[in-house]
Amino acid sequence: MATDRRLALITGASSGIGAELARIHASRGGDLVITARRQKELERLKTDLESSHGSRVHVIVKDLAEPDAPQAIYNDLNTRGLRIDYLMNNAGFGNYGLFHQQDWARNEAMIKVNVLALAALTRLFLPDMVARRSGRVLNVASMAGFLPGPLQAVYYATKAFVISFSEAIANELAGTGVTATVLCPGPVETEFARQAGTQGVRGFARMASAHEVAQAGYEAMLRGRTMIVPGSLNKLMIHGLLRLAPRGLVTRTSRSLMEKRVRVDRWPPTDYAERG
Repeated sequence: MATDRRLALITGASSGIGAELARIHASRGGDLVITARRQKELERLKTDLESSHGSRVHVIVKDLAEPDAPQAIYNDLNTRGLRIDYLMNNAGFGNYGLFHQQDWARNEAMIKVNVLALAALTRLFLPDMVARRSGRVLNVASMAGFLPGPLQAVYYATKAFVISFSEAIANELAGTGVTATVLCPGPVETEFARQAGTQGVRGFARMASAHEVAQAGYEAMLRGRTMIVPGSLNKLMIHGLLRLAPRGLVTRTSRSLMEKRVRVDRWPPTDYAERG
């Protein structure tokens, strides 16, 4: 397999799709900057990738809910003289329950991580890529971004932003040598379901592996595709059924898929998903 020494920055790399993206890039001979909140997991991944693939791996421990985190990451890399070729905005988390019963501070943190940090990092690194006429951006969204999400209202809305934002900048970047891709998976076997409190939800009965989703996103990024929806049934739902069905029906169906066996109005607020 051909090697690629390009340097990739991956957020939320301590587990799930982010860790799999790191493994895939390292297996191609690439070097990495991995960032998340959990230093122990990042250091373990660094050791594994350096020993298995000979990659150079740099660890930055940051919580992207902190408003200065994106600029701090950018400044740190500039100080080290590290040039980012691939930016993979994977960090994100969700929660479960009725919006009016949820703690606003936690929803605010979700918006900061899923929306503000993603947009800020993209804004920070894109000018350098455009100046070099070379670079790739991969933003991890979700099928959730295509429809309203009762019982995960804020999470679905954040992913709608990621899809719209990514499609727009992909258009703006045409002819620059830089591309933007948005990855829109369905349910994935990661820590998300357990930590977002969605165990037992009907829509999570079948889940794709984090590796196959990361592989689909990575390959689409390299090809410069604007959007990738992994899975033939997911593609059918997004490009066919959801576009044709009345909006009210789409919302009711979304609510049904998010229901649990226990009535949601008696379900206690849950802790929030790991954001890396």
